Amino acid sequence: MILITDGGSTKCDWILIDKEGNKTAEKIRTKGLNPAIIAHKKLKKTIEKSEELMKLANDVSHIFFYGAGCGTEKPRLLLKSILESIFTKAEVEVREDTYAAVRATITNKDEAAVVCILGTGSNCSYYDGKDLHQRVDSLGFILMDDASGNYFGKQLIRDYYFNKMPDTIKLAFAHKHNLEADFIKHNLYKQVNPSAFLANHAEFMFLNKDSEYIRGVIKKGIKLFTENMILQFKEELKTCPVHFAGSIAFYAQEEIREIAKEYNITVGNFERRPIEGLVNYHLSNL
Repeated sequence: MILITDGGSTKCDWILIDKEGNKTAEKIRTKGLNPAIIAHKKLKKTIEKSEELMKLANDVSHIFFYGAGCGTEKPRLLLKSILESIFTKAEVEVREDTYAAVRATITNKDEAAVVCILGTGSNCSYYDGKDLHQRVDSLGFILMDDASGNYFGKQLIRDYYFNKMPDTIKLAFAHKHNLEADFIKHNLYKQVNPSAFLANHAEFMFLNKDSEYIRGVIKKGIKLFTENMILQFKEELKTCPVHFAGSIAFYAQEEIREIAKEYNITVGNFERRPIEGLVNYHLSNL
């Protein structure tokens, strides 16, 4: 059995397939498993709390885990060791989530493309048809992650507190979320996953896209991401498209296409949930 995982900071999707390419179980979902920000014990406990995964522990022969926070060696090896300790009969491959975005969005495995992730966090890489290239080392959600869920959540909360929201939007935002100062500070500074907490507020934007204010927030974030990340690959953009993965990208397609047109960027494919594209990729490469 082969277990394929799309692991974000907020949630992880797991799909089991057999060597004939048949899905043998419904998609399993757990909390996020970002080894760069979550401690060893918490990572292991999250996996072990899933009864569905534990039932499969002795039947899995290969695990392909694509995860946020797995782009550097130390956290990647940490998660690999945890998976190997639970799935003792499996060969485990852990790659950064950008590879999931690449394999889920490209049309064929030798295609060159700039590939972006806009989910809880954000990233951008160039895939030359074989290897992945990055021009910017991620410093995490506090300093980077333009146009991500946590970026937009932060912008909305700031605008709420700085009285930059239209009154009707401000009332709707307060109705949907607990915006008490103590509650926000507790989740940002005393809980284990502040980026996911911020990202939970981003859905509000896409429920209120008829607002000129909301459209402005979205376009500002996409423009920042374009200038800071996508345009790192100016030469590559002359000959290849830009693909997007993640829920933020999927729901902001209109704004992404609008900003891309300003910069003469060719927009390619959108994949809301990379796990589906990963299944197709691994089925064709079994």
